Amino acid sequence: MNLLRKKTDHELIQDFQDGDLHALETLVLRHKDKMYTSILFLVKDKYLAEDIFQDVLIKIIDTIRGGRYTEEGKFLPWAMRIAHNLCVDHFRKVKRTPSIRTSDDRDIFEVINFTEEGADMKMMKKQSHDRVRQMLDLLPEDQREVIILRHYADLSFKEIASLTNCSINTALGRMRYGLINLRKMMMQKKIAL
Repeated sequence: MNLLRKKTDHELIQDFQDGDLHALETLVLRHKDKMYTSILFLVKDKYLAEDIFQDVLIKIIDTIRGGRYTEEGKFLPWAMRIAHNLCVDHFRKVKRTPSIRTSDDRDIFEVINFTEEGADMKMMKKQSHDRVRQMLDLLPEDQREVIILRHYADLSFKEIASLTNCSINTALGRMRYGLINLRKMMMQKKIAL
């Protein structure tokens, strides 16, 4: 298993196509947090996010087993595109628009990701997460989506542009305006994270 962890995504996919199930497990474990977190922020429901995540895994497995995977070296953006499309499909089914919110600049996320020390720190961290989520929910959908994909899925702006069918400049602009809007909200509500 340790040897598998050192392999690239492409090598793991090759190993899985050759019948090594541990290679797929390693690949999924490597990227599951980014994929699941992004789905969760898109659908805002833990159980629904788990269902969609399972559907993403099934699509990934079926595509790789069927020999239709062609995104050499780009597994995570490809998997994120599948996750994004399944989220959009879900919202189309329930006739709602995805409510994807953006977040504030990197400083906020660095604060949120600090190490937990005790019960008081855990409570403060939860409150910070809740505040950020509430503010994200107030942003326009396109701004929210770009910030989630950038900060939670760790995608590049090029990958985000491809995933959301817009130009890189548009993705950058949405991020900029989302951050500006979050700063305004923080100043109006006098929130410090």
